[in-house]
Amino acid sequence: MADEKEIIEGAPEAEATAEEVVAAPAVPAEAGARNPRERRGAGGRGDRRGGRPQGRGGRPERKSEFDQRMINIRRVARVIAGGRRFSFSVAIIIGNKKGKVGVGLGKAGDTTLAIDKAVRNAKKNMITVNLTKDSSIAHEVTAKYTASVVTLMPAHGRGLVAGSSVRPVLELAGITNIVGKMHSGSKNGLNNARAAIQALKKLKA
Repeated sequence: MADEKEIIEGAPEAEATAEEVVAAPAVPAEAGARNPRERRGAGGRGDRRGGRPQGRGGRPERKSEFDQRMINIRRVARVIAGGRRFSFSVAIIIGNKKGKVGVGLGKAGDTTLAIDKAVRNAKKNMITVNLTKDSSIAHEVTAKYTASVVTLMPAHGRGLVAGSSVRPVLELAGITNIVGKMHSGSKNGLNNARAAIQALKKLKA
């Protein structure tokens, strides 16, 4: 009974101690100690520079000076002994809208890798177009690539009048006052774009 009385009498003291602990001010953390979540920054895991986008090697990614437009993407099947193996073919047009434009083709087992290959191929085959003061071409040109035949004619004040994949080639080259005419019934967007590139190559300064 003595033990029970001691326990009962000691209970209020325990409650008072608990209240004192709750009411006591929090001890400030040491300067060197940090919350693990704070170390990650506002961007979450792996973001160590305050939410800035990271590139390869921890460097911030730079925006490319070239705009790109995808002409078409195809899934190609190759028959092998064990069955069929699939890959992707991507055709892309890139340009800076200041006279530089290129068309590229990339093939890979993954779409992302195929796009990267197409962009590199387009940069490798990029040309520089001689533009006039009103963002047009100096004279009329006609070019043929396989079955595609394209004619480009200057049209001052008319804007960009073209269809198929010839239009994105002219847009990314920065040409606005021009008319593009297709003289063939080819539906191949890559060949039409390359025919437009061949026509722009023929322009004289």
